[in-house]
Amino acid sequence: MIDLGFQGVPQVIAAYVFRGSDGVTIVDTGPSTTIPNLLAGLAELGVSDDAVHQLVLTHIHLDHGGAAGSLLQRFPRARVFVHPVGAPHLVDPSRLWASAARIYGDRMEQLWGEVRPCPKDRVVVLEDGETISLGDRQLLALATPGHASHHHAYLDTATGYVFAGDVAGIRIGGLPFVFPPTPPPDIDLGLWRRSIERLRALRPTRLCLGHFGTVHDCDWHFDDLLARLFLWAGWIGAQLELGADPAVIAERLQALTDEELRLVSGESTPLPAYHWASGSYRMTVDGYVRYFRSHRPFASGL
Repeated sequence: MIDLGFQGVPQVIAAYVFRGSDGVTIVDTGPSTTIPNLLAGLAELGVSDDAVHQLVLTHIHLDHGGAAGSLLQRFPRARVFVHPVGAPHLVDPSRLWASAARIYGDRMEQLWGEVRPCPKDRVVVLEDGETISLGDRQLLALATPGHASHHHAYLDTATGYVFAGDVAGIRIGGLPFVFPPTPPPDIDLGLWRRSIERLRALRPTRLCLGHFGTVHDCDWHFDDLLARLFLWAGWIGAQLELGADPAVIAERLQALTDEELRLVSGESTPLPAYHWASGSYRMTVDGYVRYFRSHRPFASGL
């Protein structure tokens, strides 16, 4: 695992590295702004540019796959593997950039850097249930929508490790607190619950989180994620029904959540890492608002 040091903060975004007889595989590239840290981590591992053969994306959000196009230029033998819904947006990232810009505004360059297109002939569409060879082992692709429609998790069939992207939430430093990342535009709570139950049924030995690191108490982790995902849905929905503005709801949610984090972690609370990994509390609330428009319109406030 390489800590990509996003925005100079540790334990925000992780990239996972495999060595095999088929070359080196990287699961999730991170954004272009963290390429120097990724390359430094690979250098420490003794990985040359020619050795990287596979870039595997859990999904195409910029914090997980924004660097893919740039890295394909850097790694001449690499291909990128991605969910079929995400593949067209790697080849032409204009809509992906525009969607993110509606959330992040003039902070796009600072946060994500350049998002270069991926050559179509180097993009491999990976369907649910297909595998990627790592030489002596395989990664099994598992369609896991909920956080995003273009989301795969990957099971390492040799170890039982699951590379969970964002569908398994955000958990920093193994703290007993799993933050549900709910950005617009396409979270789906019902699909998310089913994705978690699919992963739970695998009986994984470890969850490898994009934000951040590996955890071993997988059942507890899933329970905490689902409890908070639906608790927040009920609370935010109730606030919207009472006429509260989403910006005000976000401020209240941040105050309540930061206090809970302090209670579970004491003086060592990694609030900056949680804040950077989640994007923002306004984005969190806006994801629910967007979901409620189609699934629970009376709670959308619109």
